[in-house]
Amino acid sequence: MILVNTDYITGKELETIGLVKGSTIQSKNLGKDITQAIKSLLGGELKAYNEMMNEARALATKRMVEEAEKLGADGIVNIRYASSSIMQNAAEVIAYGTAVKFN
Repeated sequence: MILVNTDYITGKELETIGLVKGSTIQSKNLGKDITQAIKSLLGGELKAYNEMMNEARALATKRMVEEAEKLGADGIVNIRYASSSIMQNAAEVIAYGTAVKFN
């Protein structure tokens, strides 16, 4: 499976299958929330939240790829990511793109 954020794959002729997406909602446990709240007062990188968002993007990507594979896709083009706050200390991450087959 080839994944790109462009609308083409060099050297490939593409047939569009359709939109595919994957999402997840993630939060950290109370202990991590407390330590990150203290860290936010002092300044600096919030490593636990950064790790959480990286894990969420990876899971959303995996789910998007699984959906594309079910459609028989060879790749996904125009991949984009979006995130939003769902509630305090919880975020949704969505990955979406266009599933394609190679001609």
